[in-house]
Amino acid sequence: MGTYMTSRERFLKTMRYEKTDRVPYFEEGIRKDVIKAWRKQGLTRKAELSKMFSTDRHEEIEVDLEPRPKLRKWPTSVNELNVLKKSLNPDDSRRLPWKWSQQVRTWQRRDYVLMLRVHRGFFLSMGVYDWDRFSEVIRLLIKDPKFVHEALTVQGEFAARLAERVLSEVEVDAVVFSEPIGGTDRPLLSPEMYEEFVLTSYQPILDVLNRYGVETVILRTYANARILIPSILKWGFNCLWACEVNIEAMDYRDLRREFGKKLRLIGGIDLDALRGDKETIRREVEEKVPPLLAEGGYVPLADGRVRADVPFENYVYYRKLLEKVTREVV
Repeated sequence: MGTYMTSRERFLKTMRYEKTDRVPYFEEGIRKDVIKAWRKQGLTRKAELSKMFSTDRHEEIEVDLEPRPKLRKWPTSVNELNVLKKSLNPDDSRRLPWKWSQQVRTWQRRDYVLMLRVHRGFFLSMGVYDWDRFSEVIRLLIKDPKFVHEALTVQGEFAARLAERVLSEVEVDAVVFSEPIGGTDRPLLSPEMYEEFVLTSYQPILDVLNRYGVETVILRTYANARILIPSILKWGFNCLWACEVNIEAMDYRDLRREFGKKLRLIGGIDLDALRGDKETIRREVEEKVPPLLAEGGYVPLADGRVRADVPFENYVYYRKLLEKVTREVV
């Protein structure tokens, strides 16, 4: 296409299944230890990467969803929920990013993609940071489901009010629900329980998103959440961003065949392939990316941040190959 698009326009059109000047690509941020390793392998400086490859800038608004002040003990009964409610004040200005007004003015003039993180998912919202609390929450799901419902409702209503506070000042291009819900084999909640407890608590947030016309609602998961996809689609999610998952179980080609264009996709390239040889990388990119790009609604990138054990030569080969196959499709 002859017309140049901004990163923001490119992403929005991709999510709408419209034609773009090129395929968008997000770099999730390359760690210092990776750059240090690559400097020994031929990279002169970090800025060289931006000159070598086309990358679309994207930023995520990170609001503070933690209890303030921190809880000395997470509640285990309905009678203890007032402590949680008091610690989740959406009007606390400290919950917004530093220099909020200045940030808002910058975002209003932006030409890049801006996303808002609106929820931390089931386990973190229930205070699961160690094995003891995990065991406690699993028991509560069975022994005191009313408490779990009410605790998640408190979190959902708080997150909804905080999201509305942000969206009243800033127009975002997508929102992200983070959902570290299980492992590489399966989620730790069944679809029925996930709907009953978690998705019902998300409804106030989803209502806010609808009112503000947010088009792309992303579930960013760190587990094999395949069996949950019919549920999230039913509740209004329309995009999956699967990170560091079992790539076979969450093969994006299979997901597109099963769920069609109702489910937009971000990621899907096996990070492990970048640790292999060039033939492994070639197969991974050439077999997966073109058919998904042909249908649209897809942003190709690795399913996790690049680690120091990915050789610089492999990364360069991967990025050049990805640019080649995306040019051919567009």
